[in-house]
Amino acid sequence: MRRNRIIAAAILAVFTGGAAPAFGAACIVADPTGTPLNVRDEPNGQILSTLDNGLALEVVGETRSGGKRWVKVTRNGEPLGWVFADFLDCSSSEEDMKSAPMHPRTAPQ
Repeated sequence: MRRNRIIAAAILAVFTGGAAPAFGAACIVADPTGTPLNVRDEPNGQILSTLDNGLALEVVGETRSGGKRWVKVTRNGEPLGWVFADFLDCSSSEEDMKSAPMHPRTAPQ
């Protein structure tokens, strides 16, 4: 199930012209304006709350509105709302699972 969400997000990124946070991605609020990030009831909707930079979130949905990527986020399993995707720093679980580069062994001399 989780793999299917990651694949769906990758396909969406191809068709939307940019790298998008994968569903289930661990993200950190990274609003470059220095102000708290607005959480909305829908993309471009009413503001429900704000989030400070550095707060950890999880992406559970994604859409485009007005040419911009918006993601639906949760914190500790609790739904929060929609935020502007460019103001998040995300890493997908697939990236987290990558191993260190392998160094081939040389034959003993």
